[in-house]
Amino acid sequence: MLDLKTLDIWFVTGSQHLYGEETLRQVAEHARTIAGALDTAEKIPVHVVFKPVVKTPDEIYHLCQAANTDPNCIGIVAWMHTFSPAKMWIRGLQSLQKPLCHLHTQFNRDIPWSNIDMDFMNLNQSAHGDREFGFMASRLRMNRKVVVGHWQDPAVQTRLEVWARAAAARHDWQGARFARFGDNMRQVAVTEGDKVEAEIKFGYSVNGYGVGDLTKSMQAVSDAAIDQIIAEYEAAYQLADSLRKGGAAHAALREAARIEIGLRHFLEAGGFKGYTNTFEDLHGMAQLPGIATQRLMAEGYGFGAEGDWKTAALVRAAKVMAAGLPGGNSFMEDYTYHFDPQNSLVLGAHMLEICPSIASGKPACEVHPLGIGGKADPVRLVFDAPGGPALNASMIDMGNRFRLLINEVEAVAPVEKLPKLPVARVLWKPLPDLNTACAAWIYAGGAHHTVFSQNLTTEHFEDFADMFGIELTVIDSKTDLRQFRSDLRLGEVYYK
Repeated sequence: MLDLKTLDIWFVTGSQHLYGEETLRQVAEHARTIAGALDTAEKIPVHVVFKPVVKTPDEIYHLCQAANTDPNCIGIVAWMHTFSPAKMWIRGLQSLQKPLCHLHTQFNRDIPWSNIDMDFMNLNQSAHGDREFGFMASRLRMNRKVVVGHWQDPAVQTRLEVWARAAAARHDWQGARFARFGDNMRQVAVTEGDKVEAEIKFGYSVNGYGVGDLTKSMQAVSDAAIDQIIAEYEAAYQLADSLRKGGAAHAALREAARIEIGLRHFLEAGGFKGYTNTFEDLHGMAQLPGIATQRLMAEGYGFGAEGDWKTAALVRAAKVMAAGLPGGNSFMEDYTYHFDPQNSLVLGAHMLEICPSIASGKPACEVHPLGIGGKADPVRLVFDAPGGPALNASMIDMGNRFRLLINEVEAVAPVEKLPKLPVARVLWKPLPDLNTACAAWIYAGGAHHTVFSQNLTTEHFEDFADMFGIELTVIDSKTDLRQFRSDLRLGEVYYK
């Protein structure tokens, strides 16, 4: 579902006519070589497209305009092989609507000590040509990423990969549609927000649909289609005996499959990239979507419970950023704490909707009472998540701005069995420690819903936030609560 190789980043090299045709020919050859190497680099998840060297204000402007309108272009990587007077870039950069990455590199890695002469110096001027370009981007107050180092260095390619993944997620949000079945969970604050401002700022729309629209889609599902989905369940999961054909809860499994098929058809027909629902609005449905939501998330759809459209959109963005990487991303909720002074932990879970992309081993497919919602017992996937570095991300509407909040964590394997907790769950240690992390999260207004990611880093979300010009707040191993609160106050001044 998520193939980033359909997307392009343009490799744009700046120079000028001052150096003559022979030098410009060499500039183009070098730029083409770098672009080709990046395009075939295993780390880079998108296509890198060489663009002719730009040498005049008009060439730069027209290239930026073309990037804006190209449906596959998700951003520009700019490099100044020679000196490219930055006044030439003003009109183009002012018009650019795609993300910008400034690659500060040079074609040769080493100085050719015995052969270097002025011809070499005139050709290889990135050391100061990129400073000229950097000044103009700063003078124009442009958000962009600066990557420094030789283009063959794996560390440089990794930083370009991170930026490209963030640009792909930004591109995916442009014109994206998210469906909200029902409204927000009653009286809840943090899952609300300004959907108009979100569409202005981020490019995606959120609109409400009646649960009746979904049940109509469910009613059209055939028995043959249900049989096919159940066969998938049997192959992919450890199916509880009660759910098998002839079992006491087999009808519940067929209803869960009907919900999944109907929901998928609704999302596909409407071109949606994610959705929300709430257990307070299930009229016409026999059970709350459990396994349906889990499997749709695993396919790349965004999801937010209780009407939380901001988290649904952020789950989708994480799925796009992480496409092709090992590990997974899921809707998550901080549920309860283990306040052992020697081993403080957070138990993350939700009633039903945790994505199996983060599972350790083969999930179990089970049916259990939910306790709320007043509907039949829903089918769900039950599993633990493995240990390892991870993070939680939350998008918050602060009224005058959006804040993206990150807490780096260390997921851990379950310390004991949880035989009476029939939900998917994760244990983690927040950094720098539970008390500091939770206090910082609360001071920052962080939501109880998050995106839990096993394969993205803070840098991915930093680049993503920069592309939209929104606030990023990070809680990590270096967080000091007094300084963190001071930074929040400074943020209030910066964002007025």
